[in-house]
Amino acid sequence: MSNDFTLTQLRYFMAVAEAGSMTAAAQLLSVTQSTVSAAIAQLEHEVGQPLFLRLARRGLELTPAGRRLRSRALGFLEDAGTLLAAVRDEDAELEGEMTVGIFAPLAPFRAPVILQAFERAYPKVHVRFFEADQEGLRLALAQGRCEVALMYDLGVAVDAESQVVETVAPHVIVAADHPAAANPFGEVSLRDLEADPFVLYDVPHSRDYFLALFRQLGLTPRVRHRASGYETVRSFVSRGHGDSILNQRLHHDLTSPVVRWFRCGSLKTCRRSRSFCCSHLSALRHGVLRRSPLYAGSSMASTAVDIDSVDDS
Repeated sequence: MSNDFTLTQLRYFMAVAEAGSMTAAAQLLSVTQSTVSAAIAQLEHEVGQPLFLRLARRGLELTPAGRRLRSRALGFLEDAGTLLAAVRDEDAELEGEMTVGIFAPLAPFRAPVILQAFERAYPKVHVRFFEADQEGLRLALAQGRCEVALMYDLGVAVDAESQVVETVAPHVIVAADHPAAANPFGEVSLRDLEADPFVLYDVPHSRDYFLALFRQLGLTPRVRHRASGYETVRSFVSRGHGDSILNQRLHHDLTSPVVRWFRCGSLKTCRRSRSFCCSHLSALRHGVLRRSPLYAGSSMASTAVDIDSVDDS
């Protein structure tokens, strides 16, 4: 094999794999069938084995070698397109509209920082935000309704590129007059709170994550209240309706009356549980975005967050 394949051959191969026949691929590519056939034959020669099975009534099916090539060719072609775009448009100013999805509890603290940094770097790009829970963001990514989603890596099952922005540890929150609030060591064991009423942050994926923190210690929380808003959970706790666990801990407390935040000390008892309890705040971009001229901008938006606005110590 001489490895002398061309990008055109790869593009024709991908078109045939998608269309299922040379004729249909030729129509999509606006070329003759013989041109497509010749390109595939040459590519098979370079690979050294057939890429398609020719079936009399079922058209073409990929061979194992063809499936392996298809799984790698798309990224290769996207990289080539990104390279060419960068060379051609190095001095061109990015412009257009980009949609950023953000996990709703993070929006008040992260979205303004992202917007400020992005407007400075790309003044001609209009950034539109929408807030959703984890499941809503997952669906938005899968359906192509946003270019970037800032969310936790919980229940993520889409073909997306993920960039970890921050590793976040869970924190127990109790009312200011709770006996544990006087703890001088800055951490509270979940075992000490098992008998207390619990206020569960009840949204898809997040609820499973918080309940699993108890299960891994063999505990079952007494869930008395459920709430789908961060501030609602904090308000319930501040009024003495129960304890809770949340991730984002702020340097300040804008709610009144206040709550007290503590590290989950019991989760540090073994190496496995410590790695399990932490979640990752990640910026996800759908793989197909690499074909968009806003790809570079989405990368910048992925990291434009104010780490100092939270305290996960």
